[in-house]
Amino acid sequence: MSWRNYGKTPGCRKPKADGKPRRKPVDWEGQEQAILMRWLLGESMRGTAVGELYDATYHVPNGGYRLGKEAGRMKQQGVKAGVSDLVTRQARGGWHGLYLEFKASPPRDADLADSQHEWLEGSEYEGYCSALALGFEEAKAILREYAAWPRTEVVGWRLELENGTEWRRGQGDGNGSNGNAGE
Repeated sequence: MSWRNYGKTPGCRKPKADGKPRRKPVDWEGQEQAILMRWLLGESMRGTAVGELYDATYHVPNGGYRLGKEAGRMKQQGVKAGVSDLVTRQARGGWHGLYLEFKASPPRDADLADSQHEWLEGSEYEGYCSALALGFEEAKAILREYAAWPRTEVVGWRLELENGTEWRRGQGDGNGSNGNAGE
């Protein structure tokens, strides 16, 4: 295989200048984030306050290397640059939820990309708590602090969508409609 084909097949990397193969890159950020989620699961199993966030916290897989076709399909499906790594859909402290941008611990951390900064800033503007965590320990501290805040109360009436298929159990007529046929 010529050097021109390196990078076109997954797992192939262009050799170093001396001809020796390059080491496979290590996903330090991904490894630490997995440890954070295992810690959060453990806290959930112990019944701690921060453990309440485990079921409400999820990873947004926007990053990573993908071949051109797959990257194009993902973009068509709504992948956006800059979306934070972890989202907590539990409203606390007057916020709607938490967007947490996770970076590996220094010195293996990466700079915050402009798109990530804009996402955090825009999320805060829209009523979400936004934070940047450099490593496992800082992320734990952020989650503990957020979990200590009181739950956000919804005050007033909520609007209901007129469109969409009914999904609530025990409502509708069982055929997937909202039960308002003929109205």
